[in-house]
Amino acid sequence: MSDRSQLISSGQPFTFDSARDAEFERLVKRYPIRESMIMPALWLAQEQEGWLSTEAIAYVAERVGTYPAKVFELATFYTMYHLKPVGKYHLCVCRTLSCYLREKQEIVDYLAAELGLRPGEVSEDGMFSLEEVECLGHCGTAPVIQVNGEFHEEMNVEKLKTLLAGLD
Repeated sequence: MSDRSQLISSGQPFTFDSARDAEFERLVKRYPIRESMIMPALWLAQEQEGWLSTEAIAYVAERVGTYPAKVFELATFYTMYHLKPVGKYHLCVCRTLSCYLREKQEIVDYLAAELGLRPGEVSEDGMFSLEEVECLGHCGTAPVIQVNGEFHEEMNVEKLKTLLAGLD
């Protein structure tokens, strides 16, 4: 069974904090079909906790008014949702053709050697996690790496060294 099909319990009850609860209530008015709020609600939960636990999935299902299995289906389909804790700096490297042809593998190999982790892993100190993802939509400026949602284009190992050195 793949990592994308397993959920982890945080061991803690989950509810939106006040800011995300207000954002949920603001957004839900935009959707005539309440189940359409699953993805935005998952994003709010992940934004709050950094990942989606079993409890967060169940909470989103309850708030949206659907079954946890339906929320789980969406959370496991899209790689933008994290089903286990990620590092303080979550590094996503595009693995599709444009980036591959522009030597994205050198970037992945460098990160593996420098940080001591492979795609799908979190460093022992919890500072970094590495993931190879589907197209990040910057094919014309490949290879691209995303750090906590921020894009870094036309990446190479030298630029990556500078980027890593700038992270606290």
